[in-house]
Amino acid sequence: MSSKFQVPRGTHDVLPSEQPLWQLVTGALAEVAELYGYRRIQTPNFEDTELFLRTSGSGSDVVQKEMYTFEDRGGRSLTLKPEGTAPIARAYLEHGMHREPQPVKLYTVAPMYRYAAPQKGRYREHWQCSVEAMGSDDPAVDAELIQLYTEFARRVGITQYELQLNSIGDAACRPAYVERLTQWLDEHADVLDDDARAKRATNPLRVFDVKSPAVREALRDAPTIGDSLCADCAAHFAEVRRLLDGYGVPYTLEPTLVRGLDYYTRTVFEFMGPEEKAQSAICSGGRYDGLIQEIGGAPTPAIGFGAGIERALIALENEGRTGNTPTLDVFFVADGDGARTSVPPLLAELRRAGLSADTDYAGRSFKGQMTQAGRTGAATVVIVRGDEATLRRGGKDEQVVALDRVVATLTST
Repeated sequence: MSSKFQVPRGTHDVLPSEQPLWQLVTGALAEVAELYGYRRIQTPNFEDTELFLRTSGSGSDVVQKEMYTFEDRGGRSLTLKPEGTAPIARAYLEHGMHREPQPVKLYTVAPMYRYAAPQKGRYREHWQCSVEAMGSDDPAVDAELIQLYTEFARRVGITQYELQLNSIGDAACRPAYVERLTQWLDEHADVLDDDARAKRATNPLRVFDVKSPAVREALRDAPTIGDSLCADCAAHFAEVRRLLDGYGVPYTLEPTLVRGLDYYTRTVFEFMGPEEKAQSAICSGGRYDGLIQEIGGAPTPAIGFGAGIERALIALENEGRTGNTPTLDVFFVADGDGARTSVPPLLAELRRAGLSADTDYAGRSFKGQMTQAGRTGAATVVIVRGDEATLRRGGKDEQVVALDRVVATLTST
């Protein structure tokens, strides 16, 4: 029987059989982030809409097409968070973290919301790990953050990816480059499609973020920001590359790599999976030195990334990795009605001792309980009869003990 209700289009359930890999990915991301000195933060699922309008850029695809925005009963415009960086930056200011020793290193694992066409690994409600370092312009922070994701990938077994790297300059050198790019786009308007023209109208850099393979290929002849970097940006990017080389992190320089949000400056990067599709990025990020000032703070350098949980799971599937459903340590079988009353206290004691334990709650016969014990894959089956119990391990080895010795026996082996 199936319910007449289903999850909304573009969302998904994470079933018990999928939890082992889900927990592997989210657990490893959190563990690695904390090993690198990042502290966990949680921000609300919805924020003031103005936060995203001011930081993402009113002409971005996120703001124009993808945000879930609504008006509450008080007439306030609220938005389900489409990304994690701006909310963390807001919390950094609101709670005075800018007065703490810098950089402040934070991370979160949380759902994000984008109203976009659902794709494999890209749901309208999707989960993301955001890792942010706020308050330092040291290129070593850029390199550390990038290397952090490679360490996560190593731990969980993701090997099929390419790290693409670029610098998109800053307010000192980008305007002159945008002027050169605009002139080239004027002279080559015929290579642009409607999507590219729309992106150009909001921010010329965004033309490099189009999805059409033909347009992307044509744009490879356009001037690149790397040729227009000022001395400071060029030195910063050279140091990031030197440090990545020192870490032993391989990367590909991608001169057309930009990010779809307005707040990015200098270092930008993407970890690309093997799928030849626009949604193949498994982790994306970059430096955003102007974002905190944009929301009312002092000029504050910062860098971060967003790593999709569902994207990481797809990457693991491509590696042939599957999750193993956890099995029980102990399953109790009651042989006789009187035996059923003896089981609950034993269950509680074993669980208190840290062993996973369960029993039958469906009124099955003895044979049915034994069948159910086999289904659970329990390491030990305990058959309770009167004042004694038979411990069966591996389906063969048996040991008979007094009922009051069951817990001590199981916890000592």
